Amino acid sequence: MVDNSGTSALISGGTQGLGMAVAECLVRQGCCRLTITGRNADRGEAAAASLRNSGADCLFVPCDVADVSACEATVAAAISHHGHVNALVNSAADTSRGSLTNTPAELFDRHMAINLRGPFFLMQGVVRHLLDTGKPGSMVNILSTSAHVGQSFLAAYSTSKGGLVTLTKNTANAYRTNMIRCNGVAPGWMDTPGEHVVQKTFHDAPDNWLEMAEAGLPMGQLVKPDQIAPLIAYLLSPDSGIITGAIIDYDQQIIGAVPE
Repeated sequence: MVDNSGTSALISGGTQGLGMAVAECLVRQGCCRLTITGRNADRGEAAAASLRNSGADCLFVPCDVADVSACEATVAAAISHHGHVNALVNSAADTSRGSLTNTPAELFDRHMAINLRGPFFLMQGVVRHLLDTGKPGSMVNILSTSAHVGQSFLAAYSTSKGGLVTLTKNTANAYRTNMIRCNGVAPGWMDTPGEHVVQKTFHDAPDNWLEMAEAGLPMGQLVKPDQIAPLIAYLLSPDSGIITGAIIDYDQQIIGAVPE
């Protein structure tokens, strides 16, 4: 059993989907100090209450990670409430669609602000805290297999996730002698409440889009948050040892494979 009893984690986008699944997994592994963020206050308070009912001291902080000052305030609130933070998961993301030719500047900037700049400043706050206290820590950035290339309608999104790959490796290299680790997990197509909204909003998908999509995949399913969450929780834990700078693709599609 992975031991996260000493983990005090901050999870952006932790009120639903993958972020919430990671929070629940951490609690099962002994974590009792959690801070989760999101833009929807009602959903956030409900998620925090659920985690508190499971035995964790969970703080919900409303935060739009596109706002740098909100990111800084979130880290400060987490440290103030729990005394310290030694784990960070950057799960909040914008997956709205746009190709190279039809993405306006405002949408491009939004992708960069949420998917790259927000993680940068949350990481900055956590790393500064760890350096000030001289304690080890671990961070996991939620990437995407789209960072390798991505579909034509994910031009800005894929670019932002590619930047997050580089940030992950740069951070891992910079702070390894301080025992501060940083890794990335890159899911493929994932079954989340947010993805349902995206499919209905941008692709006019039918109500049974999930069933249809899974029928055409090699392993008959989309990535499930409950399946991938233990990997992320493991990377946060001391049990993952010296793993840092790793980018783990979590998907059934093999990057670079050529049809037979």
